[in-house]
Amino acid sequence: MTISKEQKAELVKKFGKDENDTGSAKVQVAILSYRIAELTEHLKTHKKDHATRRGLRHLVGQRRHLLQYIKKGDIEEYRALIKELGIRDNIN
Repeated sequence: MTISKEQKAELVKKFGKDENDTGSAKVQVAILSYRIAELTEHLKTHKKDHATRRGLRHLVGQRRHLLQYIKKGDIEEYRALIKELGIRDNIN
């Protein structure tokens, strides 16, 4: 359930400013979104895995805080990011 180096590099290349830009908020949101999607699929088959469910809630909270930061800084960048990732706009 972890992200491979190749998948992470692809996300960094797509959302980062360059291939070494792993710390920007956009890249972090993309990586968290990938991990959230993986864990959601895992929980569909393993319904009683409460430890993973707790970890998933933690990741969703992290992503939400990063999205709030991006929205506060540049609303157009935020809208483009959530559209590209397929995330609903529920950040106040």
